[in-house]
Amino acid sequence: MKAALQEFINYMSEVKKASANTIMSYQNDLIKLIRYLNSLNITETGKINETSLNSYILNMEREGMSPATVSRNIASIKAFVLYMIKKGIIQEDPSERMRAPKVEKKAPHTLTTDQVNDLLNQPDTDTLKGIRDKAMLELLYATGIRVSELIAIKIEDIHLKGKFIRCCNGNKERMIPFGTMAKQALEKYLKQTRGELLGAIETNYCFTNLSGEPMSRQGFWKIIKGYGRSAGIQDDITPQVLRNSFAVHMMENGADLKSLQEFMGHSDISTTQLYMQNRTRKITEVYAQSHPRANLEL
Repeated sequence: MKAALQEFINYMSEVKKASANTIMSYQNDLIKLIRYLNSLNITETGKINETSLNSYILNMEREGMSPATVSRNIASIKAFVLYMIKKGIIQEDPSERMRAPKVEKKAPHTLTTDQVNDLLNQPDTDTLKGIRDKAMLELLYATGIRVSELIAIKIEDIHLKGKFIRCCNGNKERMIPFGTMAKQALEKYLKQTRGELLGAIETNYCFTNLSGEPMSRQGFWKIIKGYGRSAGIQDDITPQVLRNSFAVHMMENGADLKSLQEFMGHSDISTTQLYMQNRTRKITEVYAQSHPRANLEL
């Protein structure tokens, strides 16, 4: 079954041109499925049936997995099964009647502009690490890109003179502008720090760790969480929170939904519309505080 999974992963990567993030999610989800099926003595892909799949989903729910996690796993299973049917390994679809649980779409968690400023001011730009961290944080907030896109940026993707980056996510490509502060932070990093971090190592990746190897997702998560604590921000800080903050702050300052969708790289505009919940809540608060008759009763 592991061989079938590897074939599927190769297909998603080479034929479907799925993003590295999507492929990683599929792989992680399906490895857990295979481990569970093995515990039921189901070791051949052709022996997967509706009962075993439903049993796996029920087991996830008993373990307290969120509806969003269960829903994502079901999507991974359906994609894998569809590929197996296409290859003739499975004749009938055992996942056909699987239905994803309803997922409540909550307003994205964001920071205030003051909190963002505090966060971005945390790196010590008198050190190599601080100069690199400042450049990464400034670029992330200036562009709203995903963390997977941030660590995948190569030197040739950065256009300092024009103040934009070329961002590739799978087979999709978009150009995203950035402002003067991000440009200055990038210039300082590229001129003063990157070469020192690389040493004798050669790589096209823009951001590296202190050993000169490409920055990892986990490595950057630790960096941003550390600066969140030092800034005194009580909320949990992740790269996604800074991405959310970019989107909401853009909308608050007049960005239209369609442009924001292009900046964020969303294939479906309904994903972008989630950020309007924050905007609607703020407008309601402003109205309640500002209109002379907002809180009066007859």
